[in-house]
Amino acid sequence: MISALMPTFNRADLAFERGEGAWLYAADGRRFLDFGAGIAVNALGHGHPHLVRAIAEQAARVMHVSNLYRIPEAETLAERLVAHSFADSVFFCNSGAEANEGMVKMIRRAQAKSGHPERTRLLCFNGAFHGRTLGMLAATGNPAYLDGFGTPLDGFDHVPFNNMNAVRAAITAETAGIMIEPVQGESGVKPADPRFLQELRAACDEFGLFLGFDEVQTGMGRTGRLFAYEWSGVTPDVMSLAKGIGGGFPFGAILATEAVAVHMTPGSHGSTFGGNPLACAAGNAVMDVLEGEGFLARVQAVSGGLARGLDGLVTRHPTVFSERRGIGFLLGVKCVLPVAAVQAAAAAEGLLCVTAGDNVLRLVPPLVVSEAECDEAVAMLDRAAASLEALATREQEAAL
Repeated sequence: MISALMPTFNRADLAFERGEGAWLYAADGRRFLDFGAGIAVNALGHGHPHLVRAIAEQAARVMHVSNLYRIPEAETLAERLVAHSFADSVFFCNSGAEANEGMVKMIRRAQAKSGHPERTRLLCFNGAFHGRTLGMLAATGNPAYLDGFGTPLDGFDHVPFNNMNAVRAAITAETAGIMIEPVQGESGVKPADPRFLQELRAACDEFGLFLGFDEVQTGMGRTGRLFAYEWSGVTPDVMSLAKGIGGGFPFGAILATEAVAVHMTPGSHGSTFGGNPLACAAGNAVMDVLEGEGFLARVQAVSGGLARGLDGLVTRHPTVFSERRGIGFLLGVKCVLPVAAVQAAAAAEGLLCVTAGDNVLRLVPPLVVSEAECDEAVAMLDRAAASLEALATREQEAAL
């Protein structure tokens, strides 16, 4: 018999009753160091006092009114995001998939209203992940995610990641824009080469295309800067955000230049819940922390130490790990053994991680994690790897 909760997830047999900072406490009393952070969502960790207070105070005043009325909290947050980015205007929604859907709509509409209605196709990349709606499944292009959902929606062409020759060969008179993640998280923590991003910008300018960055996972300080595009010096025309923007509250946003946003006139797009007072109270609280003096510099410093610790793990345990990938607190270690086994061994030591494609163990801790906690995470992975090595030795001996 099917469970009341639809079985679309292979859930671990863990239930958490509270969290504090980078730690989660299970209902059975066990304590875990959370380097999954709700899949890179809990930017400020668990129970952050400023975020909790902002949500509670706003909930006591007014949670939702709809976008039929002005929402001062949304206006404030939009102004802050504009002030700290390339963008001129912001649209708020509820999730990363919604933000990416809206980004595609904006690119297509900007082309149509600029005299190019034939330009409707988006260039996307092999290994991408843009969400689970029908449109974003087509943009992602992964056959496993498309299975059983009918003919994929038209309008998306896929080329190899970090391959500029393939990009140029795929551009046609119907191409409207290019959509890319600065770091492909789901397919194995694969960063785009900065030069590749720069060449994408040049190609978009050359052919009159719009460049869209999917920063659902990389944005809001995850890579050590507020937005990952800042590392390459490339400025997109439109960008999607979600995950960390609400610190755990469901929230998304689309940031765009005036050249794109000016065509989003009343009735062209909408959201019942997007940017409501409660979500924007959370978003403003997250921005308060990320804008704090030295906060992002500290993220860079602490994450750099974690990266070095992971490099040491690869050196010490070559039969378990083969390489370290990523930037900031979006890191991964490619595993030699099945990643599910490594994840389970880490959890047995008290460390929660997230798997990714290409047999990669992904580490995306809260941005507030301490240097000591990062050292502890490395020690836990060290013990997990040693236990897996010992198990492999026993199995080899038993087979003799």
